[in-house]
Amino acid sequence: MNAVRRAAGWFRTRFSWLDPFVVALLLTLLAAALLPPNAAAQGVLSVAGTAAIAVQFFISGLRLSTAEAVGGLRVWRLHLLIAGFSFVFSPLLGLGVAAGSSWYLTRELVAGLLFLTMLPTAVQTAVTFTTIARGNTAAAVCAASISNLLGIVVTPLLVALFLGSFSGMNAASALRIVLQIVVPFLLGQLLNRRLGRWAERRAAPLKLVDRGAILLVVYAAFGTAVANGVWDRLPRHQLVVAAGICALMLGLMLALTFFVARKMRFDRADATAIMFGGSEKSLAAGLPISAILFPGPLAGVVILPVIMYHAMQLVLCAVIARRMAKRAAPVPDAAAALEPGKVAA
Repeated sequence: MNAVRRAAGWFRTRFSWLDPFVVALLLTLLAAALLPPNAAAQGVLSVAGTAAIAVQFFISGLRLSTAEAVGGLRVWRLHLLIAGFSFVFSPLLGLGVAAGSSWYLTRELVAGLLFLTMLPTAVQTAVTFTTIARGNTAAAVCAASISNLLGIVVTPLLVALFLGSFSGMNAASALRIVLQIVVPFLLGQLLNRRLGRWAERRAAPLKLVDRGAILLVVYAAFGTAVANGVWDRLPRHQLVVAAGICALMLGLMLALTFFVARKMRFDRADATAIMFGGSEKSLAAGLPISAILFPGPLAGVVILPVIMYHAMQLVLCAVIARRMAKRAAPVPDAAAALEPGKVAA
């Protein structure tokens, strides 16, 4: 037993940069590639995935404090900048990437890269890395919450605008978004006052349910794509190129968000929140939306750039946040840490 503990401790020390959820995602993709579901299982997984999406957004609504999100709106410059990066600059970058890579990559991968750029920021990781880097945690919480609230509406609209002919966006899919995403989320919000503290106390098991729902959607989407012959249409070398494009986009977004925030005279704490909030993309929002908007096996390919980007942002942002923490001066008091929106003199 002691030997096992020592081995586990050695592994955690050597591979502290490796997020367990990234490992779970990769194992899920491997399972879907090696053991794709048959036709009967695909039907069961479709129903289970529909339920998982509803549960996931119900939990998101339950855990999100409406008062915090609305209260944070007063720091409008910071939130407007993050929303601008997430829903304006990033999709424009995606259009450029799509135009530049369409001669080489398959249409499915190009659509996945473009879809990736339309997603809202990742709530949990943006807040976590901002906190580690000694940035403005309160601003990160508000900005990520607002971004995800906007994403429920804005992301499908962007998909309809730029990928309408390629996706399955129509009246039926719009209704599915309302029933599977908006209604469960609003129900969770309505119950937030009564059950919000209960959800906080049970954050760990709810996180397991949330991530389990994501893994189920990943297996269902990618497994269905594999069962329908995705490897016949998707050369392996194109996956490497798509991964390289995701890495370049992430690096560019991280550098540009921090640079612009400092040029706009935000202090370091707010610029840190803007950097992580404006550059990260939400896997938790992207997978359910892709499952609804992209028909059948197509969703299994479209989600691959989203998964690649998510894995990269977990690893790279963890390294950046730790380095920033070493260079940052400690926040003098708790009140200062919770005061969003300060602008450097």
